[in-house]
Amino acid sequence: MSAFAIWSMIVIIGLGTFLLRFSGLQLLGQGSMPDWLARTLRYVPAAVIAAIVVPAIVHGGPAPGFSLDNTRLLAGLIAAAVAWSTRSVLATLGIGMASLWALEWFAGNLP
Repeated sequence: MSAFAIWSMIVIIGLGTFLLRFSGLQLLGQGSMPDWLARTLRYVPAAVIAAIVVPAIVHGGPAPGFSLDNTRLLAGLIAAAVAWSTRSVLATLGIGMASLWALEWFAGNLP
């Protein structure tokens, strides 16, 4: 692919993104947002994070799928339990990463 084609795609995608965001601001900037839309939009960040993280946990790693050899899945379950019990983002990240590293070390999957 030529450099011109790559830069053309970058510019077109950038303009498309700008127009989509600008149109939303223009439509919603004129008045207030309906309550049903505001309630619905509160769940968008959690849905996006789940859509990114869950496939990486279930299908990633040296033993993908639902098995006890999938260290990412086990560490994700530990992190989910910590998140459920503590409601702390820092504790969830810290304990989740520590458990992943420990499980990877025990399984011999560390580089």
